[in-house]
Amino acid sequence: MTGTVPVVDISPFITGAKAGRRAVVEQVRRACEDTGFFSIVGHGVPREAVERIRRDLADSFALPLEDKLAIKRPAQQISRGYNPMGDQAVGRTLDAATPPDLQESFGFGYCDVPGDDPYFHTEMGKIFFAPNLWPAVPANLKDTIVAYRQVMNELAGNVMHIFAAALDLDETFFDDKIDRAISVLRIVNYPAVDAPPLEGQWRAGAHSDYGTLTLLHIEDYPQGLQIETCDGEWVDVPAVPGGYLINIGDLMMRWTNDRWVSTKHRVVCPTSELADRARTSVAFFHQPNYDAVCETIPTCIAAGESARYEPITSGAHWLAKTMKAKA
Repeated sequence: MTGTVPVVDISPFITGAKAGRRAVVEQVRRACEDTGFFSIVGHGVPREAVERIRRDLADSFALPLEDKLAIKRPAQQISRGYNPMGDQAVGRTLDAATPPDLQESFGFGYCDVPGDDPYFHTEMGKIFFAPNLWPAVPANLKDTIVAYRQVMNELAGNVMHIFAAALDLDETFFDDKIDRAISVLRIVNYPAVDAPPLEGQWRAGAHSDYGTLTLLHIEDYPQGLQIETCDGEWVDVPAVPGGYLINIGDLMMRWTNDRWVSTKHRVVCPTSELADRARTSVAFFHQPNYDAVCETIPTCIAAGESARYEPITSGAHWLAKTMKAKA
């Protein structure tokens, strides 16, 4: 346990001992009900995979601003290219009137769209499977992104199997809803702070994530990520060596009829003595197929209860939340 965020070794589930798998499922179920956050180890992702992402993207963030702005995210897209400082305020997705966040990022979606499959070329497909926009350096960045997205997709699929088991469903319940996932890999840079933030300004304002789950690799850095407890207290979430932090998103909370918690979290601005320290996070936002319908899972409706949410597609939900975040 790291504060209010448990650490779960998921290797027994992946490798297969029946008793071990059940223990993993129960630990994850409790975490999703209690805080919606947990860290995982034993996930099988090679350390080099995330180190390569961090190393390559450090070169991209170091480019002159005009070079980064050459691939600024197009207005009609939600997950491609460069997001400059002041481009978004994620706190606005929860209707908070906050100043723009103190961060920049590069976003990458699906990398190799089949030309002959109409699913990828509908009006929604053109949004969620638009071509990626690549920074000028490094030259091999696409190889890095493709490889990392593949391991994240596999890990997210394993976690979704754990989720299904924790909800008393067949482990494959979500498989046909995520086989063309519109997930986004976003590498976020929080530069050193050279001036006091505005009132109510954060590196990332208080928000909940939009999809099924987020796989987050954070640095061991003070004054970073915080989550809000059920008592309204903000607590720090430290990095777990070799681990990934997972939190469930709004769609999973809707699917479970609020049985599981999509918890508010934020990234704080550092105090003056740490203001010269930059910070980078590598986030994989797992999102189901754009036409996957999220509606209350029957096992999550107790006797006398009813569904709290109307059905909604993954794509419609994502678009509504993302448009609110524009600064």
